Amino acid sequence: MTAPVHAPARTRTSADLIRAEEPVLAHNYHPLPVVVARAEGTWVEDVEGRRYLDMLAGYSALNFGHRHPALTEAAHRQLDQLTLTSRAFHNDRLAEFAERLAALTGLDMVLPMNTGAEAVESGIKLARKWAYDVKGVPADRATIVVAADNFHGRTTTIVSFSTDETARTGFGPFTPGFKVVPYNDLAALEGAVDENTAAVLIEPIQGEAGVVIPDDGYLAGVRELTRRKGCLFLADEIQSGLGRTGRTLAVEHESVVPDVLLLGKALGGGIVPVSAVVARREVMSVLRPGEHGSTFGGNPLAAAVGTAVVELLETGEFQRRAAELGVILRDGLQALVGKGVVGFRARGLWAGVDVDPTIGTGREVSERLMREGILVKDTHGSTIRLAPPLTITGEELQSALGSLEKVLTQGS
Repeated sequence: MTAPVHAPARTRTSADLIRAEEPVLAHNYHPLPVVVARAEGTWVEDVEGRRYLDMLAGYSALNFGHRHPALTEAAHRQLDQLTLTSRAFHNDRLAEFAERLAALTGLDMVLPMNTGAEAVESGIKLARKWAYDVKGVPADRATIVVAADNFHGRTTTIVSFSTDETARTGFGPFTPGFKVVPYNDLAALEGAVDENTAAVLIEPIQGEAGVVIPDDGYLAGVRELTRRKGCLFLADEIQSGLGRTGRTLAVEHESVVPDVLLLGKALGGGIVPVSAVVARREVMSVLRPGEHGSTFGGNPLAAAVGTAVVELLETGEFQRRAAELGVILRDGLQALVGKGVVGFRARGLWAGVDVDPTIGTGREVSERLMREGILVKDTHGSTIRLAPPLTITGEELQSALGSLEKVLTQGS
């Protein structure tokens, strides 16, 4: 029988692909109407070949840019050797990953997972187990204190303590055991912590809320309070960590070392999902075989890429770049205050920019910037977030700021 002859498939345009998604993909996202097909460094290219400067970097998952050669080389090399064993067996890449990540963060032990939400869920379980086994909290009475306007993920337990009604509505009943206090309010935190408190879970900088930076002394105050009250300090650095703010970790701006550190996003180098809970030995040691796990957590491919990420950070180059280029970002935004920008918050290469609502919503400003070849993402109201790869050049950053000024003052 002669094989049928198929005509070559017609190349789909961006509009074709966006339309094709509509009936078959869940509508849980509202992406900008750009269809990325290729990327390298700080630039992406759509199906038609239009180029865009990426000023979002996958919400910090792409801190080292798209397809960083050291990271892709590590992935290619590992793909030719071994990708998965499950944790039923050891693999030859996991020990080095854990050793170097623990050393980088100044903590002792690593629990490898996959996504950021898994790291948060694992941190919650770890804190509760510690509260029962070490602190002596009565069974099922442990509480965790969190901050309003937090974003720690999308699982049912995590949205149970979200204050974003869009994230919560329709997903109850919710998981008990959490107390919510205002962010950046040590007095409220003090009032919420009691003898049953297992931990305080805080983002050192609240990303989804609009890059909200607490007052100087807040993180040090959280650290002092948790020590004094005999509970754990869990720092969610999934977005803020791994170079983004000009330090390896955002807590380092106040010389704070938490009991438990939650990492993700950039830990996978924009190649594979990698997350981790990193903790003091006496905290992590409460976990015993069979009490927690993940088939893919700590897989050889993830460990190889994660080790390469840690190796990049060990040089300090990316932390320095974020700090130095952060000055350009901050000065550029300051010059736009009163010219369409009503306020901003910035640390390192990370900023939340509040646009004059008479100019447009955050979504509308993001779409105008897209037409100028700049990709950003809006958050609540008229706020946009800027988080370029740490590999961005000063010239590229200045160009993005120039495009922002154009769309705010001239329209597009």
